[in-house]
Amino acid sequence: MITRPRPHALLACALLTAAAADLACKPKAIRGGAGTDNPNIDEGAMSTTLDRRDLQDLMRVNLDKLFASPWWASLRGLPGPGVVAIWPIKNETTEHIDDQLATLLADIETELVNSGVVAVVSRERQAEMAREVGVQQNAQIYDGSLAAQISRQVGAQYFITGKVGVVDEYKGKERRVQYSLFLQVIEVETSLVKFQTKSERTKAIVR
Repeated sequence: MITRPRPHALLACALLTAAAADLACKPKAIRGGAGTDNPNIDEGAMSTTLDRRDLQDLMRVNLDKLFASPWWASLRGLPGPGVVAIWPIKNETTEHIDDQLATLLADIETELVNSGVVAVVSRERQAEMAREVGVQQNAQIYDGSLAAQISRQVGAQYFITGKVGVVDEYKGKERRVQYSLFLQVIEVETSLVKFQTKSERTKAIVR
């Protein structure tokens, strides 16, 4: 005598099979970076947009040039540290990278502070002073004369400013995007450019 499975048993089996398949196909969260099983998770590019790795690499190139510059060497010979203010980096791309640029500024600030060669004005203090002089629009914070004015008021001898630019090119189905990070050091009292540099990063989609 052959015993046929009951309908509800078949349904239960089908549901279990579907659930198992669903679990197998669901995306899995992983942890990456130093000290994990995936230390190189940030190496691969996921798109042609700027990511944290790109900005860190661009910053590293510029800061290495800064630390090797004659201006930086002249600061080492002073009896005390030079005082530097760091101004926001202007985003001249169409990408929404304000959060990444804020992190980049914090990284630059950390590098300068830890160098022991310069004293860095708190960016919170700069923002407070900007509010006091009536800065209400984002475009105003990139004004060089305003940066010099506020830097002078907070006791800075120099201020660092910069911008991120992009050139986007297409050829057939291929796309190439060339990014640049420009940094400049301005002396507050004279408005003289004491140092400037640019680093570049290219990303592409090739079919």
